Amino acid sequence: MQQPDLNLITSLDALLTERSVTKAARRLGLSASAMSRTLSRLRTVTGDKLLVQAGRMLVPTPHAEDIAERVHALARDARAVLQPSGGSLDLARLERTFVIRANDGFIERMGAPLMAALGQAAPHVRLQFVPKPDKDAQPLRDGIIDLEIGVLGTSAPELQTRLLFRDRFVGICRSGHPVLTKRGVTAKRYAGCRHVVVSRKREFLGPVDDALAKAGLNRIIAMVVPTYADAVRIARHTDLVGLIPHSCLDDASRRDDEGGAGLRHFDLPVRTPEIEVSAIWHPRVHADPAHRWLRQIVLTVCQK
Repeated sequence: MQQPDLNLITSLDALLTERSVTKAARRLGLSASAMSRTLSRLRTVTGDKLLVQAGRMLVPTPHAEDIAERVHALARDARAVLQPSGGSLDLARLERTFVIRANDGFIERMGAPLMAALGQAAPHVRLQFVPKPDKDAQPLRDGIIDLEIGVLGTSAPELQTRLLFRDRFVGICRSGHPVLTKRGVTAKRYAGCRHVVVSRKREFLGPVDDALAKAGLNRIIAMVVPTYADAVRIARHTDLVGLIPHSCLDDASRRDDEGGAGLRHFDLPVRTPEIEVSAIWHPRVHADPAHRWLRQIVLTVCQK
């Protein structure tokens, strides 16, 4: 029995991903005619059309849709196996886009110094931040993102982590808000306010609510927003009280607090767990020299 040509896996993955002979050829550095011949070979080997014309587009057949995920996994694993596990790294010539998933507070606080540190050593490196809709580990597994910044979930025990810094939640409100008194913010006074909370899902309650419940209290959640920056804006201009990590207080917010105008922040009247913010990555890239360098830069910038 003739052994299959495993090089076809890479071509098939490119074709099923791009759904275009021209784009797949460009992705693999081939001519369109060469990729067209490869598609013909793939059709012969699989006994299926794989991609068929639909107007000006190519669409996958049912068989192609069934095997697409397995093909992508095979191609991804093959690239990982053949990736150098060490060796020298020429940062001056390194051309790579690193994709980092992080919340808006981290991007606002660390984005500029991180880009400055990366650009100084490796001028051809590009940094792409993407939002965090959830803690799904699949993008790390698939290589869609290189690094995640945040709190590790429990659904992916194989992921590698390194602690970057510790954070804590603080309350925020407008200057002159009635919750602020000379004797400080009490739990009862805090719970009696209307609140704006940050949530990416339909889960509005968190550690603060657990702590209040132990004291027989609960707070009124009047508004839910997707980002900490939104919570800061709302708290600054309304009577709603917000809750954000201390690291998400930008320089302007700190100046407002010190000057007694605009936004104020205060220690919570209940005890909540400390936040451990980590860099998170998949073992697949653990030994990659460029990725190791990226992780070290992130750690250095965060701990300054």
